[in-house]
Amino acid sequence: MYKFEGTVFLINLPCIFLALKIASVNWQSKLNKAAHHTSDYSSTETILRRGQAFSITLTLQTAAQPGDNFTFIASTGPSPAESQQTKAVFSLSEESASGWSATREPSEPGCMDLTIVSPADAVIGRYKLKLQKVSGNKVSSTLLGQFVLLFNPWCPNDDVYMANEKERREYVLNDSGIIFQGVEKHIQKEAWNYGQFEEDILDISLAILDRSLNHREDPAVDVSNRNDPIYVSRVISATVNSNDEKGVVEGKWNGKYGSGTNPLQWSGSVTILRKWYRRRYKPVRYGQCWVFAGVMCTVLRCLGIPTRVITNFNSAHDKNVNLSIDKYIDNSGKTLHLTEDSVWNFHVWNESWFIRRDLGSFYDGWQVLDATPQEKSKGIYQCGPASTRAIKEGDVNLDYDSSFVFAAVNADCVTWIHHSNKRKERIYSDTRKIGKFISTKAVGTNSRVDVTANYKYSEGSLKERRVYKKALKLLGVRSTGKRTKITKPRRHSSVARRQPAQKPSISGKLILDASPVIGQDILLTLALRNLITDFKTIKVKLRASAILYTRKPKAEILQLSRSVKLGSEEAKEISFKISYSQYKNSLMDDRKILVTAVCKTKQGASLLVEKDIVLQDPFLTIKVLGPTVVHEPVNVEVTFTNPLSEVVTDCVLRAEGSGLLKEQLRINVARMAPMESSTVQFEIIPYKSGTRQLQVDLVCIHFSDIKGFVMLDVSPAQ
Repeated sequence: MYKFEGTVFLINLPCIFLALKIASVNWQSKLNKAAHHTSDYSSTETILRRGQAFSITLTLQTAAQPGDNFTFIASTGPSPAESQQTKAVFSLSEESASGWSATREPSEPGCMDLTIVSPADAVIGRYKLKLQKVSGNKVSSTLLGQFVLLFNPWCPNDDVYMANEKERREYVLNDSGIIFQGVEKHIQKEAWNYGQFEEDILDISLAILDRSLNHREDPAVDVSNRNDPIYVSRVISATVNSNDEKGVVEGKWNGKYGSGTNPLQWSGSVTILRKWYRRRYKPVRYGQCWVFAGVMCTVLRCLGIPTRVITNFNSAHDKNVNLSIDKYIDNSGKTLHLTEDSVWNFHVWNESWFIRRDLGSFYDGWQVLDATPQEKSKGIYQCGPASTRAIKEGDVNLDYDSSFVFAAVNADCVTWIHHSNKRKERIYSDTRKIGKFISTKAVGTNSRVDVTANYKYSEGSLKERRVYKKALKLLGVRSTGKRTKITKPRRHSSVARRQPAQKPSISGKLILDASPVIGQDILLTLALRNLITDFKTIKVKLRASAILYTRKPKAEILQLSRSVKLGSEEAKEISFKISYSQYKNSLMDDRKILVTAVCKTKQGASLLVEKDIVLQDPFLTIKVLGPTVVHEPVNVEVTFTNPLSEVVTDCVLRAEGSGLLKEQLRINVARMAPMESSTVQFEIIPYKSGTRQLQVDLVCIHFSDIKGFVMLDVSPAQ
């Protein structure tokens, strides 16, 4: 029978245990949670961090006798064993070989105050703690209770130790954040609710470990390996996606999302994780890279591993890891799918902080992990941990998956025109450099921090070229871009690759005449210049396509052909527009357009000019109408505008925020007239103090989501 009295956890022991003369056990919940930085968890369980002392008090029915010997047994997993570090047997005042110890402290009469210490390399997870008393030849025991043991970034001897307190607060304790998206020249902030301390999230995080393939194959060995952040983080990277087991999120990058949720509509991890858990581990539909990274950040922070979300702009997906991405277009600039290589506008992954006992101390620190299912690693869809130091130094032979991440930030991009006669021409383009503006949220603020220098030396520097050549050699790739041993032949000759694209005698640039806004026409100018004194006639083929963030075309929007005559070193401009009526049916769930211009002359090389366009969010404001105090209701007012010149119906306003709303709030917005502004009010009752993030998302079938967020400073209860 269990009783809860304030923060004191009491266990009334049944008659069978009276031989121990213990009336109750006080787990000193408030004291231990404060000392172990676990006060934020919405759980009545005792939650502790390894390598750190915790206190319990036993209330005795009668005093312990001088000859009594007390032994403690801490155990975890389905088959606890001392040989696998899943069971520890230790006596009072004696540290055991397992590293666990118990000490009796001065106490009130009739009580026994105990301090118990777990080792800094203990297995993490849910434990049972038993006490045995040996008196002469009689042995009696009782279950004192259960507790959850987590990684401990505050403990210098823990592999996840992080010395800086501000960084610990950001990468372990912060339950909201920013994920950067967009394109390299228009980086956008998207709020994300990690919610690692919300109700059920710790149970769900432990359940994710128990659903892994490793656990199903050998539960005892799997649990025994959970002392190692390398092992735990790699398992999480596999289990957050659903490709190899009933993982949390099912990915989808094309088609309709009618049988699930459009990935762009998620604003946090809590709803996703609870949905997976409550539906008995059925994968949640659907996710894309930022969703996988957001969920993995929640789980790893929940388990105590310092973790952050990273965005790599112009991210290469190098299918055969030869450090070369080949892009094919036809004469009109249309993308041809002749290769599985691709360059995404951005890709989002995680970094976690821990030491690398398997590689050596040089590779300690931030480790790349990627739960997005792109390529198999050792037979399943998982990626990392790959040391950022290994990536920067070109040590692509080191565990785990450092070659794949190296290619994502370093591969060369080559564009080819595939002519109708099957001839291929390597075309000159002002190619975007791969791996630009690698970004993460700043410690303590929502600003963007550029961490590109953690991944590579300055572009074009002598050191960067040396590292690149080192990586080519380790991967068995000739400098032509061909692997010495590959299963799939390249689609072009090494001679063609060896020849750099001939630089054309014209230059070109696509310019936006005004910031593009959803619902309005997009005005563009192609500025061309003749770089030589010869007269030229240039044939221009313009194309606009709606694309995914992976740069995969979804729909053709516009095609134009023009002929331009340029005199000696003359410059001319071609103005054109993409009307709302042309793009409206193609941008209902995203706002990205790729515009290309293929410019050809009778003699000389062709030129490819490209521009990524991201339409801006329409107007949305959030006002909190009063002070925010724990347990006191306050109204929030959200104002938004229909950006279209037509009536929209069936919109839904959604709101969420850890510490502010226990479940996602949904409010129907029935109808909005063209360009009409609407205001919606709702009530929140904060239940946690400190800095909190409130997110608002207007979902509508007529246009992509309109999102906003506001940071609130919530005062403690009066």
